[in-house]
Amino acid sequence: MPSSDYSLRAHAIESLTQVKRPDVPWRVVIRNTAAVVLPLGIGLAMGYPEIGLGVAAGALDTMFSDQPGPYRQRMRQLLLASLAAGIASLVGFLIGGALLPILLATAACGFFGGLLVVFGTDTARVGMTSMILLVITASTPTSFEHAVGGAALIFAGGLLLTTFSLAAWPLQRYWPERLALTNVYAGLAALARQQAHDDAEVPALTEAMTTLQRNLLGRHRAHGRAMEAFGVLLELAERIRLELTAMAELHANPAIHAMFRDDAARVLAAIADALEQGDSPEQADRALQTLRASERAVLDGGGNADGLAGHIHALAGQLAAAVRNADWAGSRGELRASAAETRLPKSLRSSSAWATLRANLTPRSVAFRHAVRMAVCLSAALWISRLLHLPHGYWLPMTAAIVLRPDFAATFNFGLLRVLGTVLGLVLTTVLLHITPDEPWAHLALMAVLCMAFRYLASAHYGIAVAALTGTVVILLSFEGVNPGLAVSDRVLNTALGCSMALLAYVAWPTWERGRARAALAVMLDAYADYLRALAQPGQTVAHRDTRTAARTARTNAQASIDRMRTEPATPPELLALARALFANGNRLARTAMTLEATLDDIATLPAQDQISRFVRHAADALQTIAGDLRAQRTATASPDLRARQRELIGLTRDAENPATAELLVRICDRLVDNIDTLAYVMNRSHPGTPETTDP
Repeated sequence: MPSSDYSLRAHAIESLTQVKRPDVPWRVVIRNTAAVVLPLGIGLAMGYPEIGLGVAAGALDTMFSDQPGPYRQRMRQLLLASLAAGIASLVGFLIGGALLPILLATAACGFFGGLLVVFGTDTARVGMTSMILLVITASTPTSFEHAVGGAALIFAGGLLLTTFSLAAWPLQRYWPERLALTNVYAGLAALARQQAHDDAEVPALTEAMTTLQRNLLGRHRAHGRAMEAFGVLLELAERIRLELTAMAELHANPAIHAMFRDDAARVLAAIADALEQGDSPEQADRALQTLRASERAVLDGGGNADGLAGHIHALAGQLAAAVRNADWAGSRGELRASAAETRLPKSLRSSSAWATLRANLTPRSVAFRHAVRMAVCLSAALWISRLLHLPHGYWLPMTAAIVLRPDFAATFNFGLLRVLGTVLGLVLTTVLLHITPDEPWAHLALMAVLCMAFRYLASAHYGIAVAALTGTVVILLSFEGVNPGLAVSDRVLNTALGCSMALLAYVAWPTWERGRARAALAVMLDAYADYLRALAQPGQTVAHRDTRTAARTARTNAQASIDRMRTEPATPPELLALARALFANGNRLARTAMTLEATLDDIATLPAQDQISRFVRHAADALQTIAGDLRAQRTATASPDLRARQRELIGLTRDAENPATAELLVRICDRLVDNIDTLAYVMNRSHPGTPETTDP
């Protein structure tokens, strides 16, 4: 196997130094911290610190299930996390003193909790919470009555956090949906201001549009007339993105193009502001009037020579519709026009949970491997902690549950940052406890500050967040009589052992991304082929939207696969280079397809419609053949007659009444053929005969 350019040292340095921008709103930080600190404070004030500790522990463990999204979705997620925490705690309290039963329970919880990764990050957090509470409560087995009481307190902590999270529901019923739309329309404004782009980059707003669709159209969406306006705004956002992409490909008059895009950007930014504030889009309406004046100036000046006028018309109409619907989008608005219900595209709909789990009960599944690793590692960590009689030994399996991830890079990063963050937390907590008064209320205030820092920084730098969490947990335990100095030192020892076991478990049965990257890229190319095939059927708006969404999802998955492969040891450099080249050229093809969709109405005025559709279908077939060749790791079979078909099509449309539209079709078809030929060339230059390592 060729040597890889992977560097463990460089990877470690990148993990330590990479700091992201915190994305947790302060209102979330404050309400989560309040759910942890308030019950403890009330318990201390009333002389029942044990009750306050139980509720605070439940809130702390379910904190990260409070994620953005519609209120219904958030409520379901938090209730599920609270219930899982309560049940896991009850089991731990009841059988924690019997080694064999608790090991079996830990293995079962680790397996099924690990398998939840198939449902996404939010649901996987529920599994992790269950594992953590199981091993923590197993360290203090108790009677049935006390077990039920302790589990009820932990469940109550989750319910308290849920209550705080949903408190604004009656007052801001549609706030999560409006926020998601705000982000997309602000992104569209930035896209409109962007005069040039790199075709190799991922098309703009790929992730934001997928998130918006899930928020607005998923299973747990809200209902009401305002939601209909949100659905209209979602569809308009997608159409506006297509038009902006198509206009960038026209090579139109630069002055006219820039002027109109600037006007469009102002309208979009004003719509985003109105959505964020929940106000009437009066400023957007004024900006729209300026854009309409620019539209008339372009037409009066004969600006249709390069085919720009049609797109200006379309974009102006879409912006006007967006302004109208922004006035209806929210609990204070009312939809004054009927609109058909928009449903979540098939590619984003969740299938049966049982069917999904059954499909992943195979050693070939990443989720299944992760579940087995988690079950073995969690049980082994608990057994070792009992065997060695480690003080506060539950931190050992707890750390293993937190650190062990489905991929190597995440496991390594979390392990490294958790060890260093714990050591940093040891120093931080020692200093802070030394300089603060030795009073319960002073310690409670310090714990509140550390808890806020942990919640706010967890997505920015996990190591720094762990340092804050270390202090939070140590001070929390100090209210139970645990010596802070001993608790921190024990935590460092158990954390180091837990991280080591997690890494060992992954290395013992790995799931290397280099064995899956080709399949992910092939799925992406297949999705592009389906998108093109749908575009060959004029008027099929739903099929266009669904296949476009499926392509966007496949592109996101392929990018994630490449990112994981890049951070794995022993990845063949030529495979990584191939993946990056295919992904970049796939982005170029995606832009071409989006331009084609945006210009379908213009192209419909040309003659030879059957020949145009056949050409697009033939291009889709050629692309699907390349995807099959990539999946089978064989030389790509380029379509020899694709370029000839393009020339034939040019001849059929040469005498069209609208030469600008005919020229536009020529450019799109030329780019499409070039995109497909380039993908075949990239595959054939990658020396497919070179042996590569795949999963055993």
